[in-house]
Amino acid sequence: MPPKRAAAKRKAASPSSSPDSESHYDSISEAEMSAAAEKPVPKKRKTGAGSGKAAPSGKAEGSAKPKGKGKAKPTEKGSAGKAQDCEPDTSSEGAQPTNKALPEHIEFPPRADGALRITTWNICGLAAAQKKGFKHYVEAEDPDVLVLTETKVNNEPVDPALTSRFAHRYWSISDKKTYSGTAILSKVEPLSVDYTLPGHPDPKSVKGRIITLEFQSCYLVGTYVVNAGTGLKTLDAKKVWNTHFEAYIRDLDKKKPVVWTGDLNVAPTALDLTNPNPNWNKTPGYTEAETSSFARVLNASGDEADAPQFVDVWRKLHPALKHYTYFSYRFNCREKGIGWRLDMFVVSERLVERVRMCEIRGEVYGASDHCPLVMELSGPL
Repeated sequence: MPPKRAAAKRKAASPSSSPDSESHYDSISEAEMSAAAEKPVPKKRKTGAGSGKAAPSGKAEGSAKPKGKGKAKPTEKGSAGKAQDCEPDTSSEGAQPTNKALPEHIEFPPRADGALRITTWNICGLAAAQKKGFKHYVEAEDPDVLVLTETKVNNEPVDPALTSRFAHRYWSISDKKTYSGTAILSKVEPLSVDYTLPGHPDPKSVKGRIITLEFQSCYLVGTYVVNAGTGLKTLDAKKVWNTHFEAYIRDLDKKKPVVWTGDLNVAPTALDLTNPNPNWNKTPGYTEAETSSFARVLNASGDEADAPQFVDVWRKLHPALKHYTYFSYRFNCREKGIGWRLDMFVVSERLVERVRMCEIRGEVYGASDHCPLVMELSGPL
């Protein structure tokens, strides 16, 4: 075997940051690991990959360039100003930051008049993120609702940066120590709170993965969806989750519109990961079972006449961009632009007219291997 490929395999066999971590980099396919290990770090890059024969298709490409420390700004293409008009960005290329630490100063454009700001972020462990600038992002973004996934907390945290900002805090904590975990922190008091996935045969496995808040005008569902696991060993568990979640979100939509967000642990199409071909049906998050389930939730074609339609908001506003919310810590994937779009806002179709913007905060990287995603909705929750 060529020396570089052998080195890649040895490096790939090294332990992850946590034996209980569900981070996606623990289950990257062997083909992708080899490609990442051998790919040079470019000064400027363009990413591109074709779709697998049976994989969800996509044709556009994106580009990225290194970005130094300083004030965080929206990415060049698909910026907040563009998205506030809720007009799709049809460009196929866009600058994507490649910094590997949080900028020293973080600023964002002011929110649209009368809009609520909701943020979701997989923080890959709250305790670790707090040491890497977590609170600086929260202060700069100042969302009305903050959805956190993969919190890995064992007890409800007492963090002044959170308790002073969010009066209403809800934590779903796994029975397994330092594992999974979902939280929704809100300035707006919900009408009700639910931590269950109705009908799921193993309620214990659901703990730490879902919180539903009911507000006056909509439901907000935050999820850290089950990962299909290394070698797809937990794909069956993912299928069980998906079956019950599909029914759950449809039932909620019958009562009032739904905002579903968090780490959904699926790349819906070939546009949503850098290397679709080597990963198709081999890597968690990009299998026929997972992408088909997500497509059924969207029901974009309306084939299921009795089922509601949902919209992947960021993709609707940026139909051709290849921007990502997750980059493996290994093999300089961030700097090489090798990523996945796993974190999303999915809303009931009738809520789309209220969307003012939806952006990946690509420059906010370093506190986690994921970037935050933010959406603004006009009107009250």
